Amino acid sequence: MAQSRSFDVNQNSMKFALYLIAFVLAAMIIPFFFPIAGKYEGVDPNSNLPWQIELDGQGGSSVFGIKPGVSTLGDVRQKLGAEIDVAIIAEPGEAGAIEGYYTQVPLGFVLAKLVVTVDASKEVISAMRERALKAKHMESTTRKITLHPDDLAIAEGLPIKAISVIPSVNLDETTIVQRFGQPGERLVVSEKRVHLLYPQKGLDILVDGEGKELLQYVAPRNFSLLREPLRAMEETKTASQ
Repeated sequence: MAQSRSFDVNQNSMKFALYLIAFVLAAMIIPFFFPIAGKYEGVDPNSNLPWQIELDGQGGSSVFGIKPGVSTLGDVRQKLGAEIDVAIIAEPGEAGAIEGYYTQVPLGFVLAKLVVTVDASKEVISAMRERALKAKHMESTTRKITLHPDDLAIAEGLPIKAISVIPSVNLDETTIVQRFGQPGERLVVSEKRVHLLYPQKGLDILVDGEGKELLQYVAPRNFSLLREPLRAMEETKTASQ
């Protein structure tokens, strides 16, 4: 009789543990399927979602109310909030790029980190670096260079060419395909990483089994900005084998 009660207790404990795991998984995944109304004050949970990409039929697109290649950095600030951190991000030996970074921004009911890359020539960036106020090292040897106020004002009027988004929840490939549709191309990088390419939408989604997913948007007419680096990576990989 005692053994029977012990067996029942163990069974109940296992069931509770399974229920708890299922609840945690649901809490992570469900927000990507069902809007959470009123979660973010003043934010419509049903608009500006990552998969709501509008195409103009002429090679342009709009996502989060931003048009890559058309909208300026100032437009982004007005649309997504003034809490954007703007700086030149540079690797050693490179001019770098002007980027605007949000540590946390609600995109509909999805919370994410978001980076916009400003469309500026190397000459413009180099000149801004010479007038920059300060620079500090980020991870590894990457440098973050603070712009002079005059150059920051100039950057506000420049168009952005790309948008990068890292959602707060981890996504698997099945979930992504359900939301974005079947990709035009699937590029396997490793056992844990794969790129889902959507040329017609100007979108590349990196699915990472060991980290956060990365969504990159450009105007469809400029999809080569996303595809060419991947092609170069493929060629390098092939040459080394």
